[in-house]
Amino acid sequence: MLKNDQLDQWDRENFFHPSTHLAQFARGEAPNRVIRTASGCHIEDRDGNRLLDAFAGLYCVNVGYGRQEIAEAIADQARELAYYHAYVGHGTEASITLSKMILDRAPKGMSKVYFGLGGSDANETNIKLIWYYNNILGRPEKKKIISRWRGYHGSGLMTGSLTGLELFHKKFDLPMAQVIHTDAPYYFRRPDLNMTEEQFTAHCVAELETLIEREGADTIAAFVGEPVLGTGGLVPPPAGYWDAIQEVLQKHDILLVADEVVTGFGRLGSMFGSDHYGMTPDLITIAKGLTSAYAPLSGSIVGDKMWKVLEQGTDETGPIGHGWTYSAHPIGAAAGIANLKLIDDLNLIENAGSVGAYLNEAMHDALGDHPNVGEIRGEGMLCAVEFVKDRETRTFFDAGDKVGAQIAGALAGHGVIGRAMPQGDILGFAPPFCLTRAEADEVVSKTAKAVSEILN
Repeated sequence: MLKNDQLDQWDRENFFHPSTHLAQFARGEAPNRVIRTASGCHIEDRDGNRLLDAFAGLYCVNVGYGRQEIAEAIADQARELAYYHAYVGHGTEASITLSKMILDRAPKGMSKVYFGLGGSDANETNIKLIWYYNNILGRPEKKKIISRWRGYHGSGLMTGSLTGLELFHKKFDLPMAQVIHTDAPYYFRRPDLNMTEEQFTAHCVAELETLIEREGADTIAAFVGEPVLGTGGLVPPPAGYWDAIQEVLQKHDILLVADEVVTGFGRLGSMFGSDHYGMTPDLITIAKGLTSAYAPLSGSIVGDKMWKVLEQGTDETGPIGHGWTYSAHPIGAAAGIANLKLIDDLNLIENAGSVGAYLNEAMHDALGDHPNVGEIRGEGMLCAVEFVKDRETRTFFDAGDKVGAQIAGALAGHGVIGRAMPQGDILGFAPPFCLTRAEADEVVSKTAKAVSEILN
C-alpha cells in the first residue's frame, strides 16, 4: 500500500500524544499506529492492518464506526450553521432538541443540561456548580469533594485530583487540597480474603464514615463516583454498595455526583448506570456515549434540588459566571441527536446487555480455570480479566513485568484490541454495542491465545 513515509517522522517530531512515554516515542523506541479508516467494530491502519476494536476507542464509539447517519447529520449542521454560542439565552435547534432527548432518558429528578466538550470539563463544571450551590446556601466551608481511589474523573487540575490513579497525580502536584479519597469498591482487592461481598461493602461504608467524621460533615460538599469503576479496572460494585453509600451521604447532606461518562447511554445494558444500581444523583456527568465520539460533546445534568438553588443564586447575584466558548456546539449536538436515534432504532442497548453477557460468560468458560487468572468480571458490555502470579494466595505479578501490557500487545498481534488497564495486570474490554456473538467469540479465542503465549 502506498503511504506517506514522512508521516512517521512528522508524528514523532510534532505531535504531543497523551498518556505516552514521550522520550521513547520521540526516539522511535515506541511504536505508533496511524488509523486510516473504520467500520462497525473494526479499524484499519495505513499499513492495511485490520483490527477488531474491542475497546471502542476509549469505550466511546458505542454505535460502532462508519455510521453514515451521524456523518450526514454533522455535515448538514455544518452547512446550515457551523457555530453559534449559547451565552445569554442563545440556542440552536440542535442544542435545544438534544437537551430534551437527554432529559427524556435521564433518571427521574433531573432538570437541565449544561454542555461542554469532554468528561474532564464536565466534571470541572460540576465542581464549580457544587461550590456555587453551597455559597448561595450560606455554607462557605462545605466545599471538600470525596472521590475514590482508582476512580477516573478526568485529567485537569480538579478533575485530575478527583481521579484516584497515581499516574495522573505523579509530578503534577495533585491531588489538590479540596479533594479527599476513600476506598475503592474493589472486591477482588479486599483487605481480607475471608470477607463476603456484604462484609466488604460494610467495610467501605465504615471507611467513608470515618473519613467524614475526621474531616467534618460541614466541610464536605459532595461524593463523586462512577456507577462501575472504569479506568481503575472495570469493577462493578459489590452487593448493596450504592444503597449503603447513599444512606451515609443523605445523613450528612452530601451531594452525589454520578460520573456516567462510561456508563451513560447503554454501556451496562441500561440507559444509565444510575438506574441500573438505584442511584439518585444530584448531578450526572455524561460524554463518550452521548455522541459515540463522532464529535466532542459532554454534559452536566443538573438535578431539580440543585437547579432551584442555582436560580436563586442568579436572582441574588446576577447571571451565573460560567461558560465555555464551545458550550452546546451545534455540530456536537447534531451528532448527539443522530447517535441517540441510532441507539433507539437499532436496539443497541438491548444488544449491549445480551452480547455483553455472552462475552463475559464465554470469557469465564475460556479462562476461568487458568492458574494465572485471578478474576473475570464485567457488567453489560464491559469485561475485564485480572492476572495474578498465584490465584490461591492472590499474589500479584511485579509491576515491572508488565504482564497485562504484554498480553494486550500479543492480542493486538492477533488482530484484536484490548486495553491494559493501569495499576494492575488487567486486560479490559468495552466493545461497541453492535458487537455480534461471532465477534465476541473472536475476542475470547484470541485473548485465550494471547494469554497462553505470554503466561504458558
